[in-house]
Amino acid sequence: MLYQLSYAGARSHSRYRGSVAPVLDDGAVSREQQARRRDENEIEFSRIVAFSDGVFAIAITLLVLQLGVPGNIPGDDLNHILLEQWQDVLAYVISFAVIGRFWILHHRFFASVTGFDSRLLALNLFYLGWIALLPFSSDVLGEHGGNSAAIVLYAINLVGVTLVGLLMAVDARSAGLSRMPDAEAREGRRRALTVAGVFLASIPLALVAPNVAPFLWLALFFSALQGRRASRLGASS
Repeated sequence: MLYQLSYAGARSHSRYRGSVAPVLDDGAVSREQQARRRDENEIEFSRIVAFSDGVFAIAITLLVLQLGVPGNIPGDDLNHILLEQWQDVLAYVISFAVIGRFWILHHRFFASVTGFDSRLLALNLFYLGWIALLPFSSDVLGEHGGNSAAIVLYAINLVGVTLVGLLMAVDARSAGLSRMPDAEAREGRRRALTVAGVFLASIPLALVAPNVAPFLWLALFFSALQGRRASRLGASS
């Protein structure tokens, strides 16, 4: 009798444990396990990358629409009119280089992605929203380069792109959706925080000396050159 009760209790416990185990397992499943794998959903993954590349291509093409010369002007006035557009040309050059650099980083990041889920898609859309805003902020910068509001708008736009891109990369790595090496990820975080810090620092400077603030952005160019030189020296040694 005692044996039968013990056997029945064991079977009952076994049924109970089996009934709740899947619930516990489902709750413990990580984002990496729930995510759609890249190699199993190559078409959908390619659509994500193609859409992102399209946003970059449109944004970088819209920059040139800021440039233009009025028709029916005397030939002697052409040089003067072209010289008057130096701010527009400078804004175009800066924004073209900036968007091109962001596209390279975005391409490099998605090359390391091994899977994707709704959060990664949402962050990517949020990131692309900041990219799509760059032609507008660049146009304002070109038309009103000496105005504090124009510089602040452009700086905020660049800070938004940089920090959202960093958030997307960190989130993907923490979820196991990126195979980017640790050293490369750390270097990417360092550069992103440096870029964001420089543009944030230019905001209060723009309120005091708007014509001086953009020159602070040149520090990023020299910092990048110094970083490449240090990398080459480290590789040669």
